[in-house]
Amino acid sequence: MAAKDGRLRVFIVAGEVSGDTIGSRLMASLKKRSPFPIDFRGVGGVMMSKQGLESLFPIEDIAVMGIWELLPHLNKFRVKLKQTLEAAVLFRPHVVVTVDAKGFSFRLLKQLRARYCQQGMVSPLHFHYVAPSFWAWKGGEARLKGLSEFVDHILCILPFEEEVCKLNGLAATFVGHPVLEDVLELGSVNDTMNSGWKVHGNAEGFRNRYGISPGSMVITLLPGSRLQEVIRMLPIFSNTMELLKDSFPDLTAVIHVAPNQHVEDYISKAVNDWPVSVILVPGGSSRIKYNAYAASRVALCTSGTVAMELQLARLPCVVSYRAHLLTEWFIRYRAKVPYISLPNILLGSSTIPEALFQACTPSKLAALLMELMNNEGLREEQIRTAAKVIELLSPAKRHAGNSTRQDYVSSFLENSPSTIAASTVLYYSKTT
Repeated sequence: MAAKDGRLRVFIVAGEVSGDTIGSRLMASLKKRSPFPIDFRGVGGVMMSKQGLESLFPIEDIAVMGIWELLPHLNKFRVKLKQTLEAAVLFRPHVVVTVDAKGFSFRLLKQLRARYCQQGMVSPLHFHYVAPSFWAWKGGEARLKGLSEFVDHILCILPFEEEVCKLNGLAATFVGHPVLEDVLELGSVNDTMNSGWKVHGNAEGFRNRYGISPGSMVITLLPGSRLQEVIRMLPIFSNTMELLKDSFPDLTAVIHVAPNQHVEDYISKAVNDWPVSVILVPGGSSRIKYNAYAASRVALCTSGTVAMELQLARLPCVVSYRAHLLTEWFIRYRAKVPYISLPNILLGSSTIPEALFQACTPSKLAALLMELMNNEGLREEQIRTAAKVIELLSPAKRHAGNSTRQDYVSSFLENSPSTIAASTVLYYSKTT
């Protein structure tokens, strides 16, 4: 189709900050490998804009997660969905790629497929990047069967997802976890041959840059990327620091601020009343982020993709999560896995301490952080298991087989998640 038109038209939609990073890397890989010029249209954030996407609207408009949390935004959600649908139809894409954010993505793909069928037109191929977490919910696998009506191919980031999708009638490809590409972006590939998949940050450089004294205890705080979760989690984090400051008089909190204007505005005002010294790290620079990780003793994060970044940085952490009471009740009732963080889920163990729902209190978090800061055995266990988690998520292992580590690294350069995803999109042939 692209050969006939002389250009490849890709409509791509990401609904949150982590999806924006995934989408931007996919766009870069598509441009590098496509035999034809590419036109992009869709919805994305700062990272996708750097790859040439002019977003239909700010990504923050649809970055809402939860059940009760979504209700106040339903009308705007419907308006943005309609706007995106009409833009996609006018664009006449050869391929549509949605990235995560399944609530918005699946509604868009379903309505788009229906529109093409009503008009008797040949529908573009539909790809969804990041499989829905069917493995986490009761009845989740059964719901995969209906997706084949409007999703042509799933790009999976976890190793076991591909087979399960195929068993349920969904074409799928395991591409690997996108966080692994931080190794490529930050030039840590050569180090990987000696120390496994790891990003080596510059701790001293970070401390010097922000004037942190050598004796200061640094804690990384990651309150989330969506405004609703940041509003809920940041006060809990603040009260946790209040409890820790007596044990660590020279305590510095490094808060990582997601590239979301609403989040940036909220955090910049909220930290004026914090009980400890605060450094705000903007979310646009991976290098500064990993330098901050390297300078920190521990991290306290809201459950999400950042837990995987901390594994890659080998920074021991505590995972926390709070939501509206109705959302928490739904999770308790429907979840079939005992953990919320992906590293614990993959390993089937509680290596990373989790403080969830009503247990997510400042006193509980402070106690967990204190133990992790002072207990070298616990720290070493997290660091050791982090290496195992990262190895599980690499597609290069499948391609390199039992080769040497150098071959393994070379294989990763040729078979990174974005590379595999781009090749799958460009050369996919739909079978009926």
